[in-house]
Amino acid sequence: MTALPSAVQAPPSAPEILDRCRELVRPALTEAVGRLHPWVAEMAAYSFGWCEVGGAPAAAPGGKGVRQALAVLGARAAGADGRAGVPAAVAVELVHAFSLLHDDIMDGDATRRRRPAVWKAYGTGPAVLAGDALFALAVETLAAEPGGPGAVRLLSTALADLVRGQADDLLFAARPFGGPERVTPEEYRAMAEHKTGALLGCAAALGATLGGAPEPVVTALDRAGRHLGVAFQLVDDVLGIWGDPAVTGKPTGGDLRERKKTFPVLAALDSPAARHLPALLDRPGPTEEAAELIERAGGRRAALAEARMHTAAARSLLTEVPPPAAEEMLRLLDFLVARDL
Repeated sequence: MTALPSAVQAPPSAPEILDRCRELVRPALTEAVGRLHPWVAEMAAYSFGWCEVGGAPAAAPGGKGVRQALAVLGARAAGADGRAGVPAAVAVELVHAFSLLHDDIMDGDATRRRRPAVWKAYGTGPAVLAGDALFALAVETLAAEPGGPGAVRLLSTALADLVRGQADDLLFAARPFGGPERVTPEEYRAMAEHKTGALLGCAAALGATLGGAPEPVVTALDRAGRHLGVAFQLVDDVLGIWGDPAVTGKPTGGDLRERKKTFPVLAALDSPAARHLPALLDRPGPTEEAAELIERAGGRRAALAEARMHTAAARSLLTEVPPPAAEEMLRLLDFLVARDL
């Protein structure tokens, strides 16, 4: 009797990959947070969506877990079990949470994932303290691992870049939309790579480092993650102007009302068709006219083209990464850049 062919299992989708990696990392992340001072641990748990103010359990929406997944897949790219990347995943998730706590304070953002931001729920001082504790815990987590000094150096480099990007982003707010002092697209690219890309690249590189990957693979993953970060930020910029509030959780045109120097705006300002745009952006009130002018001047098209360019660069770098980790990273890349557009 001829044997029936076995069913071919479909490769996991990007959401399945994210879910699988979150489930792998969650016990270690929970254990790490539990080592903090109880009050600080509560604020950290609240920031992750695990509890309400006061500590009652909750199932609030958390982040996608992209950095966790990149760390786990980085370890697999080294030929190791994904569990080798768990300490890296915990460390980068703690640093990401720390950066969000402080970002919300600096930007005055009162909500995060449809809930009061930590500084609104607990106060500014406690939120700063919680962020500092998460940062210290991230360093402690990596330092305890074999090869910890090298891993901590990687994390420190990424943190220095993140701070540089955040500093540039804050300074951009005070610069005009027109004239010689305006923010250029080149300055924006550097800011986005530092602020968003550095930690994504670090996540994958850290996982690979703990998994024992050779230096060329670690470098390729770091650079790919940085390109992914810029592409991710560009898509965020498009959604910040034209995204559906029901999907993004943010009001339509919110970035325009806040006068943010996002890439669609900067690209549009290079077009003669947008000569009236600076005046529109400086005027309080509805943003629909400014959004339409940015689109007519090619700002949206330029931002998406730029995102595709960085996506292609990341894909090219991932050819240096062994399968199947590279294939799963590519699925994550496409999922994150194509979201809600």
